[in-house]
Amino acid sequence: MFCRYFGTYAMRVLIIEDYEPVRSALAKGLSEASYEVEIANNGKDGLWLATSCKFDVIVLDLMLPHVDGFTILRQLRDADNGVHVLILTAKDAIADRVHGLNLGADDYLIKPFAFTELLARVRALTRRRYGEKNPTLTVGDLVIDTLRREVRRAGGRVELTSREYALLEYLALRAGQVVTRTDVWDHVYHFYDDAQSNVVDVYIGYLRKKIERPGLTRLIHTRRGQGYVLGDIT
Repeated sequence: MFCRYFGTYAMRVLIIEDYEPVRSALAKGLSEASYEVEIANNGKDGLWLATSCKFDVIVLDLMLPHVDGFTILRQLRDADNGVHVLILTAKDAIADRVHGLNLGADDYLIKPFAFTELLARVRALTRRRYGEKNPTLTVGDLVIDTLRREVRRAGGRVELTSREYALLEYLALRAGQVVTRTDVWDHVYHFYDDAQSNVVDVYIGYLRKKIERPGLTRLIHTRRGQGYVLGDIT
C-alpha cells in the first residue's frame, strides 16, 4: 500500500468504511464535490493511510474489520495527529458519542444520514482546519464562495478552471501567509509526474491574468525563494 494523490483538487478526504454501498456513495459524492478521495475498507488499511499520508478530513466508521474506529482515533491523537475526524456510524448510543468525542473526534454523524449534511460537515471541518469558519472567503475585494465554488473580484464574476480554483481557494485559506511551492504541489498539483516542473508558476500566472485586472490592487505576491502570498503583505 502507498499514498496515492491522483486528483486535481486541493482538499483531501480519507473514507474508512467497510460497507461497500456507503463507501462507494461517499467517494462518488465527495469526488463530485471537488474533493480528492482515498478509501479504505478495513481498519488496518485505514490506520496505515491515516498515519502515513496527509489528509484534511477523515470520515471514520466505528465498526470496522481488523482495527475498530475508536482504536484508529486513539492512535491518531496519541501521535499528535491533528487531522479532523468525522465519525460516521450506526452506533447511536450517547455513551458511544461521548467516548468518540472524548478520544478527539471533531464531529459525529449517525447512519442513516443525508449526504448533503455530511458534505456540509466535511466542508466545515475543512475550513476549521485552516482557521476559517465562514464558507465565504474574502481577501480584499476578492470573494470566494466555497459552497458554490464561485469567485468574484470587485463585484465581477471570475471564471476559473477547477485547477485554478483549487489553487486560489488554497491560497485564500492561508491568506496573508507565505505558501511554498511544495505546499501548493502537495495540495493541488501532485498529479503531475515531475515535482520540479514549473506548473505551479504557470498556474499562478493564469490566476494573475484573471484576478489582477487593470486598475485593481495586486493580490498575489511572490516571495523570492519562499513562495506566494495572497492578500496584503505590508
